[in-house]
Amino acid sequence: MKKAHIGFMAVAAVASLALSACGGASTGGGASENSVVIDMWSGSEDDTAALNAQLAIAKEEHPELDITMRTAPWGDYFTKMTTNMASGNMACISGMNSGQLSGYTAGFQALSEADLKTAGLDAADFAPGALEILQNKGEMYGVPFDMSTMLVYYNADQLKAAGAKTPEIGWTFEDFEQTAKAATTKGKMGLGIGMGDFQWQALPISRAGVQPVTEDGTLDLTNPDFVKASEWYGDLVTVQKVAAPVASASDAGWGENQFSSANAAMAVDGTWNAVGYLNNDPGFEAGMAPLPAGKNGSLGLVLGSGFGLAKDCKNKDAALKVLGSLLGQKSQDYIATSGRSYPARLSSQPLYFETIDAKYRNQVKSTFEAAFENVQGQRVSDNWSKVGTFIQPNLVSVYNGQDTMAKVLDSAQQQFAK
Repeated sequence: MKKAHIGFMAVAAVASLALSACGGASTGGGASENSVVIDMWSGSEDDTAALNAQLAIAKEEHPELDITMRTAPWGDYFTKMTTNMASGNMACISGMNSGQLSGYTAGFQALSEADLKTAGLDAADFAPGALEILQNKGEMYGVPFDMSTMLVYYNADQLKAAGAKTPEIGWTFEDFEQTAKAATTKGKMGLGIGMGDFQWQALPISRAGVQPVTEDGTLDLTNPDFVKASEWYGDLVTVQKVAAPVASASDAGWGENQFSSANAAMAVDGTWNAVGYLNNDPGFEAGMAPLPAGKNGSLGLVLGSGFGLAKDCKNKDAALKVLGSLLGQKSQDYIATSGRSYPARLSSQPLYFETIDAKYRNQVKSTFEAAFENVQGQRVSDNWSKVGTFIQPNLVSVYNGQDTMAKVLDSAQQQFAK
């Protein structure tokens, strides 16, 4: 069901040969002051072609520089980055995803306004919240090429058959519960419950109006408001019974699959999957809405991927110029017109909507614009990846009524708040 997305993907194994073959070619990502190496993950031949198109733009704009790009599959990419960080051999420019950043900040240099100016970039060129995507503890370690957030997707046919209210911009959690209850009928569920970090946390964060990590990177899973909202989320399965329990921890995409197979009327997933859900295989009429609003409004996370500079890059000014081209108007317009992802540059975003089928275009545009109105960059602790690895399998016990969300969050807090 999920479509390949340049910011969230797994990629062709053949690409790893390019990265491993070049891994020891130069110290600090460049053999000379005119050489700039770019490392990036890629998910398919199409993804590699898209990266090469952006590389061509950088080469055209900076013919005086020798610019090369190395690619590898998602998992291999980060394994190689770990090795390169340890050896001081990161490429001068490296791709980075918001969810992975906390584990790799030691390898990147913080970027200043002066750095952006050297790159020919202006913070005002990017959508509100976009430059928070690759920030950690208040420092910016990269500039995003795309941005995304979480939405509620719904099966309009199922809601209509059940006489349930259709989600819309400005709806509340009371509206959400009414829709979920009404749609839970005739063997169908109102919601596909989430297992992935973003999929299960999105509604509790919006309901509580707070993230489970503080601005300075301190783990805050036991924040009373977040715990209360998370317990409400678990109760959708055990108390309100508008969602089916998850069969096993291996069902990482349980909620999304329940929705895409027409067994659940709603699911929470990212904007990156909008086109895939609209053109779903069962052929039901799908729609989307921003996250419902809690007592303090609706709060979403702004997510995405981009490029940063290695801390040990020997030719920083040249790398910044290339960074500017990779994130400049031409490259961002290319990403937008290809329909591959939603660009971070504000002026390029309207071009993305032109790639959407005309019958969905207005809904996608209005939903995206509303969803991105109140977003924060995702805050993560130093042990954030371990937190997710611990919580996910325990969600099965929560959804089956064998454990409570409060206990799971408290246990994670005790183990990983270090």
